[in-house]
Amino acid sequence: MNKSKLELLNLKIQTRRKELRNKINIDFFWVIKITSIAFIVALTFAIISETLIPNVNLIIGIIILIAFIMVGILFDMIGVAVTAADEAPFHSMSSRRVNGADVAVIFKKNADKVSSFCNDVIGDICGVISGSVGVIIASSISKSTGVENLTVSLLVTAIIASITIGVKAISKSFAINKSNIILYEFAKAVSYFYKPKK
Repeated sequence: MNKSKLELLNLKIQTRRKELRNKINIDFFWVIKITSIAFIVALTFAIISETLIPNVNLIIGIIILIAFIMVGILFDMIGVAVTAADEAPFHSMSSRRVNGADVAVIFKKNADKVSSFCNDVIGDICGVISGSVGVIIASSISKSTGVENLTVSLLVTAIIASITIGVKAISKSFAINKSNIILYEFAKAVSYFYKPKK
């Protein structure tokens, strides 16, 4: 057995031991809950974009599009930060009754669920909705300029995708480097609406 195969086998053994130690179970209630939340959020965002965008002028439409993109990027950044953050400082802050620290501890303990909500529900839905808003904007530009709709749609879609991916790449690095601060600020904001049971 060559060295790379032996290393791969060792990795598989270590992974299996970790799985047995952590006893990873799928929380089907959480899966159903997050799927339902995703449906409601996606439907709400879709209704807003489909009813609002066609009835506003191009500039307002672009502002709404940018808002959807920025919300998606913000929540993607929060999802990465929660996963990358350290739990220990928040226990210390919570013991000193620092506002929001107890919420940060809860978020960190449930990092997989918080990350799933932020990245997959809000982040991905904003990405999908910004694409559909882009199509509506492209159609409006095509009508006002007389340029073929397909050409404008392709350009607008490419611009939206490139901006979103570029800014997300920057925000992910920022989220990893400033994870504790981002998690704390997010938890502090949430703590005004949610008080954990003592």
